[in-house]
Amino acid sequence: MSVAILRHARPPSPLAGRLAVQSLLFALGEGTFMTGSAVFFTQIVGLSAAQVGLGLTLAGIAAFLAALPMGKLVDRFGPKKMWAVSATGQAAMFAVWPFITDFQGYLLMAVGMEVIGALGGAAHGAYTIDVLPADERVRSRAYMYSALNVGFTLGSLVGGIALAFHSDDLLRAVPWFTAAVFLVNATAISRLPKASHDERTPEERKVKIPGPGPLRNPGWLLTTFFTGVFWTNQVLLNIVIPLWLVEETDAPHVLLAFLFGTNTVMCIFLPMAAARGVEDVPTALKAVRISSTFFVVSCLITLATHDTVGWTTIALVWLGHVTVTGAELYLSAASWAFEAELMDPRQRGAYQGASELSGTLGRVWAPALYTFLAMSWGAAGWLVIAGIIVVATIAIHPSTQLARRFLEQHVPADVLADARASAPDAEEGIAMGPPSLIDTDEPVAGPPTGPAH
Repeated sequence: MSVAILRHARPPSPLAGRLAVQSLLFALGEGTFMTGSAVFFTQIVGLSAAQVGLGLTLAGIAAFLAALPMGKLVDRFGPKKMWAVSATGQAAMFAVWPFITDFQGYLLMAVGMEVIGALGGAAHGAYTIDVLPADERVRSRAYMYSALNVGFTLGSLVGGIALAFHSDDLLRAVPWFTAAVFLVNATAISRLPKASHDERTPEERKVKIPGPGPLRNPGWLLTTFFTGVFWTNQVLLNIVIPLWLVEETDAPHVLLAFLFGTNTVMCIFLPMAAARGVEDVPTALKAVRISSTFFVVSCLITLATHDTVGWTTIALVWLGHVTVTGAELYLSAASWAFEAELMDPRQRGAYQGASELSGTLGRVWAPALYTFLAMSWGAAGWLVIAGIIVVATIAIHPSTQLARRFLEQHVPADVLADARASAPDAEEGIAMGPPSLIDTDEPVAGPPTGPAH
C-alpha cells in the first residue's frame, strides 16, 4: 500500500512536479481567502450580502469580457511572463483588501482581481501546453489537479482556523497571508523554464500573429461550449444534489459533509487514474462518453432517493455524489486533451480566452435551470437534465472534427507537427523545487478559467 501511495505521489516529470507546486501554492492562498471571504466582506469591509452578490456578479461579467483580450496579451508577450505578472498583481491586490471600507472600493477591487485572474488563467493554460512534452501533457495536468485539491484543502483548514478565533485582527491578516503566498508563487513562476512562445523578440511582438483567430473557428467554439455544458456536473455536485438531499429526502443533513469530503479525497487521489490513456482527440472523446455515463447514472440514482428511506437513502445519495465526481474526473482529462490538440499553437492564449467565453455560455444557465427541473419536476426533471448531457455528448463529436479540419486548413502542417512533438529542452537541468474571487469549475493552477474543484 505504501509503495502504491509513493508511486501516486511521484510526478510524471520534474517539470510536472514544479508546476504542481504552483497549483498547490495558488490553491493554498485562494482557498484560505475564499473560506473566510463572506465573513471578511461583511464584517471587515462592512458590506451587505446583496452588495457582496452584486459585486461578484459584476466582477464575473468583467472577467468574461476580458477573457479574449487577456488571451491576446499572453500571445503577444509570452505565457510565462503574463502568468508571473498576474500572480504578482493578485498578490498586490490581496494586500490592499484590509484597507477597503466601502462598496465602491470593493467593486473596483473585485473587478480588478477578476480581470487580472483572467490574464493568469489564459497564461497558465497556454504555458503548460507549450512547455510540457506532448506525451505527458494530460498526465501532468492530472498530477497538477491533485495538487490543486490538496492546496484547496489546506487553504480551507487555514481559513477555518482563522475564523475559529472570532478575531477581526486575524481576519484582516488573511488577505496578507494570501498575498504572501501569491508573491512566493510569482517568484517561483519566474524561475520556471521559458516556453517556446516566451522567446519572441520585441520586433516579433509587433508583428501580427498569422492565421485566423479562435472566434473564426466554429469547431473550437462549439467544442468548448459543449465542454461547458458537461461542466454543469459541478452544479449537480455543489447545488442540486445538496438541495435535493435537504428538501426531498430523509437523509441527515450532516451527510453533506461526508459527500464533499468524499469528493475531495477522490479529486486528490484519482485524477491520474482517470487520465490514463487519454492523449488525443479520440481518447478524449472516449473519456467524455465515460464522464457522461457517470453523469446520467448519478441523475438516475439521485431521482430514486425521493422514495427511499433510512440507510438506503444515505447510500444512494452518497453513490450519486461519487458518480458525479467520476464525471468530473474523466471530463477533466478530456478537456486537457482538447486544449492540447485543438488549439492553434501560435495563438494558445487567445484560444484560452475564447474557450472561457464559450465555456461560460455553456454552463452559466445551469444553476437556475437544473434547480428548477429537479426541485419542481422531480423524476421527470432529472431525466431532462440527463437528456441535456446526452445531446451534448452526441454533438461534441462532430464539433471536434470541425475544429480539427479548421486547423488543418489554416495552420501549416509543420507547426501542427511541432506542437505534437515532445519538448525535451524545457526539461533539461530541471530539479524538483520550488496559480479570484469567484469559485469556478475548471482545474487550473492559475486563476480558475473554467471548472475547478
